[in-house]
Amino acid sequence: MPTVGDTAPDFTLTAQDKSSVTLSEMRGGRVVLAFYPAAFTGVCTKELCTLSDGMASLESCGSSVLGISVDSPFSNSAFAEANDISFPLLSDVHRETVNAYSIALDDFVIPGYTVAQRSIFVVEADGNIGYAWVADNPGQEPDYEAVMVHCASP
Repeated sequence: MPTVGDTAPDFTLTAQDKSSVTLSEMRGGRVVLAFYPAAFTGVCTKELCTLSDGMASLESCGSSVLGISVDSPFSNSAFAEANDISFPLLSDVHRETVNAYSIALDDFVIPGYTVAQRSIFVVEADGNIGYAWVADNPGQEPDYEAVMVHCASP
């Protein structure tokens, strides 16, 4: 699992609007990677809505947010629309990114079903990880204030 100081594994994933998003193309500003297990679940909805509500604060300090799950672009689109989520939700249907970040959570609800373990990685402008948090269980929420404080620091 990448830790603070490591180079963030790069990826190109499809957003809910079917555009491609490549992490390395976002260098020059901080990027908050919010991995979540499944769209339309209670904790995931609360997490992504909380981050979406904090977008003005995050953007004012030069940060972007990307939500990442194994859900399809169609599910992510409906989820973003239903919850007025203001940042891209990316589909890692092949689980390459969750594997690269070592956060694959196996047997989620259904035996053999692998999802993203709830986690937050803040990728600094230089492409290195400046903040990392991984939930002990899928019902645990991140410390939103810690993420906001980190993103507001120079």
